Amino acid sequence: MANAKKKKTNTSNTIALNKKARHEYALEDKYEAGLELQGWEVKSIRAGKVNISDTYVFIKDGEAFLLGCQIQPLHTASTHVVADPKRYRKLLMKRREIDALIGAQERNGYTIVATAMYWKRCWVKLEIKLGRGKKSHDKREDIKDKDWARQKERMMKHNAR
Repeated sequence: MANAKKKKTNTSNTIALNKKARHEYALEDKYEAGLELQGWEVKSIRAGKVNISDTYVFIKDGEAFLLGCQIQPLHTASTHVVADPKRYRKLLMKRREIDALIGAQERNGYTIVATAMYWKRCWVKLEIKLGRGKKSHDKREDIKDKDWARQKERMMKHNAR
């Protein structure tokens, strides 16, 4: 019994989701990027103090940066570090991926939006997607489709009984 391995609880790897992006943009291509973080930020992420609801990616001098991500500092973190919760965070991506993002953004008018933040082993990864802004009538159509799908599920559930 002393050598028996302890079972880990299988928790979700997702840290934060940007549900607003699915409503505001028609999302297409998906990319995965690493984040350049400081120590206090990793501690705050482990505590779940992250908000990526209004984030997007901008490219400057051939490098990608995340803007609008709020990581609230912990009160128990080190006191000698000046924590800026809204600072720009550099994204770690391959050159060809950044070039593809630049081309889509400049030529085709796409917006680069962060949709999810998650753990991949011990690394924090960011899922970014290319999106084109929706018009208000497109948003209304999506809401109608969701409502109709929900109603169909209810009817099928009652018919099965």
